[in-house]
Amino acid sequence: MFIRTMTIGNYLRLLLFTLLGSTACAAGTFRVATYNVENYLDQPTESRHFVKSAEAKAKIRESIRALQPDVLALEEMGTTNALLELRASLKADGLDLPFWEHVTGADTNIHVAVLSKFPIVARHPHTNENFLLDGHRCKVSRGFVEVKIQAAPDFTFTLFVAHLKSRRPVPQVDEAEQRLAEANVLRGIVDAHFQADSNARLIVLGDFNDVQNSPSTKALIERGKFKLTDTRPAERNGDNTPNPNPHYEPRNITWTHYYGVEDSFARIDYILISPALVKNWLKQDTYVATIPNWGIGSDHRPIVATFSTEN
Repeated sequence: MFIRTMTIGNYLRLLLFTLLGSTACAAGTFRVATYNVENYLDQPTESRHFVKSAEAKAKIRESIRALQPDVLALEEMGTTNALLELRASLKADGLDLPFWEHVTGADTNIHVAVLSKFPIVARHPHTNENFLLDGHRCKVSRGFVEVKIQAAPDFTFTLFVAHLKSRRPVPQVDEAEQRLAEANVLRGIVDAHFQADSNARLIVLGDFNDVQNSPSTKALIERGKFKLTDTRPAERNGDNTPNPNPHYEPRNITWTHYYGVEDSFARIDYILISPALVKNWLKQDTYVATIPNWGIGSDHRPIVATFSTEN
């Protein structure tokens, strides 16, 4: 994990924010997005041999700017240098996200990260979580981001960022079982927050690498009093009718990932929210970005959910 102290500039931003609030908070809303940026590397690694091209980086910035997020979660991010290059490039394009977090897990090639317009007031990176599977001691590959963010002077929430095990086979253990085990570890961390505060404002998001009714995704959502709500971002293309079968969600276009091996499109990126945040969730402003030639930047599309800061 990359450890740092708060800079003087960020300290002054935090002080000013606390006294005056931010532009987004003055409007009473904020946007949280997640985006798998597909190997955003500034140098080759042991298992990933190509750096991100200038054209791909430009398309990623275009996709991010289209959502205008106040908080941006990133998966498949490279080193801290790569993250700070993206932050600087977005600022040059007019989107300033000064606060950041970068977490390294067992996989030293790609990482999970956050860029935020709002101050990060607490950090609890999960870099060494592990579990026993089929007699093997395994580590959570990419770790988990856990940060507390101050979206308004009187409104904070805790953000978890995950990039669960991919569907690519691995030696020794089943990939689906490994993904489920990672999901169970994260759900345990989330449940600890609910035990401490039943009204905790939590957002759990990222690339879960499986569909909604898979065991791993269902394990994160759970059921009962502390079930997380799937915000299910969809394209803003005019679709607004319910599904003819009331047991299913509307037939909106919600896919977030193209899988070349199968030539298939699926929804594997999610923004889940705790019961206490549902009343602040603005469903009409929750959607998938639709950008021409989106695939130049990544094999994923970014999604965003919008929230009110009203208590």
